[in-house]
Amino acid sequence: MKMALWVRRPPSQKRVILVFSVIAICLAIAGIEKLFNLDDKLPEMNATKVRVKITP
Repeated sequence: MKMALWVRRPPSQKRVILVFSVIAICLAIAGIEKLFNLDDKLPEMNATKVRVKITP
């Protein structure tokens, strides 16, 4: 939907650069995680520590 609005009223060049740079940074971070297999090396960063105490 956002791209349809961009076609009708194109944004400034700065806005386009900002959006594509954010997308590129996100893809780079995901690629680094996959490349170096950080999910296996740093399990404590991915673990959620939620304790639920149930009382009868």
